[in-house]
Amino acid sequence: MAEPVEPRIVRCPACGGDSVYAPCNRWRPFCSERCKQGDLGAWASEQYALPDKGTPVNDWDAESPR
Repeated sequence: MAEPVEPRIVRCPACGGDSVYAPCNRWRPFCSERCKQGDLGAWASEQYALPDKGTPVNDWDAESPR
């Protein structure tokens, strides 16, 4: 008979607390529904947006005659 596997404990990305990373935690990798919803809200309000580095210039476009 196989021994039960210890659940993996990870750091919650929202609050930094302990979170069980297993199918029994329906909010994984978050520790709670509150942390999961807070993270979703941050994405929805674009708090996690990547910085804009401007419009890329292709070398081919710069060399083409106009």
